[in-house]
Amino acid sequence: MYSFKRLQSLLGVEVDTEDVASQLQAAAVPVSDADCRTCSEPCEEGHDSYPGRFTIDTVSPLLGSIKPYRRQVVISTGKTDWDREVTETKGSLAAFLAGAKNHTNLPIAEPTPPATPAPKAVRAPAGVFRSSESTKISILNGSHNTMADDIDQETILVFPDYTVVTNVPRTRDGARRLWECAVDPATERGSLVLEKSPFKTWILPYSCVILLCSHKKRDNRCALTAPKLEQGNIISEADRENGWAADTDLECHCLMGHPLEDLEGTAEERRETIAKELKNSVSEKRALILKTSHIGGHKFAGNCIIYTPQGSSVWYGRVSPHEVESIVVNTIIHGLILAPLLRGGLNISRPGCKSLNDW
Repeated sequence: MYSFKRLQSLLGVEVDTEDVASQLQAAAVPVSDADCRTCSEPCEEGHDSYPGRFTIDTVSPLLGSIKPYRRQVVISTGKTDWDREVTETKGSLAAFLAGAKNHTNLPIAEPTPPATPAPKAVRAPAGVFRSSESTKISILNGSHNTMADDIDQETILVFPDYTVVTNVPRTRDGARRLWECAVDPATERGSLVLEKSPFKTWILPYSCVILLCSHKKRDNRCALTAPKLEQGNIISEADRENGWAADTDLECHCLMGHPLEDLEGTAEERRETIAKELKNSVSEKRALILKTSHIGGHKFAGNCIIYTPQGSSVWYGRVSPHEVESIVVNTIIHGLILAPLLRGGLNISRPGCKSLNDW
């Protein structure tokens, strides 16, 4: 097992990771002091390795290598590789949604201040943001298949809202309606415009959603790393014995009950129901693992994003199968950040919370 300094030595990174951990802790980010790698060097546990000629940036600082964003949407395609620019693929929902984002009749709203402002005494480290600090919408393609009976309708995951929107037509009008109901940065998390929605929306019934960049047409290193991370037993046998499981596609049986569009009551009552369903997702002990298009920073492959029902996203870089077990135990199960792997995160500063799993 390796400490922060040992990992630093192995990677050749001239960054004081213990200082990074201290900065994160000062900003109320729950940090683990556990080792990132749980196996010996060389590995004796059968973990897969990357090819000998596989090279990544081991010098540049990881923390601060992501930019703030308001929302990230992941569109069903059933593929693991795409055109270099997914928003330029003619006739795709990604292209139509990018057009809706820039439509003159759909202005980008100003950032919404958080309901409870974070303490101003400590400035968050680079790469640590609140979703309310940006109006940027990140559009990704995903490996999941559509859940709609109509093959011309897509299934969209929306983060940090932690929702899945089904039956979205792959048309310009479908993208416009999706934007208005679920994506527009003017819409606060937990306040979907349900009365306008022609779709069916559910809270994702998973304790976490793990996104692995596999976009070969952008960088072959991501195509090499994603399958190995997915196959590296993201949820280990030991965790399965404790009731954990993992899916690599959305399953219809997971979306039980009525969609959010059927909720009755006042807007406040609907928000309370959504919050209750999000809290229920935490106890599911089930992870959804998807491959996605380019998220940025392929020089730091393998790249991994972990979303939680609480609205946090944790971006890790330089991840290999050797670090998977530590990520599962420390971040997914216990809600703690592994500082040496952290590129940044959304809503991970949690004053008064001991972990990302707390509310």
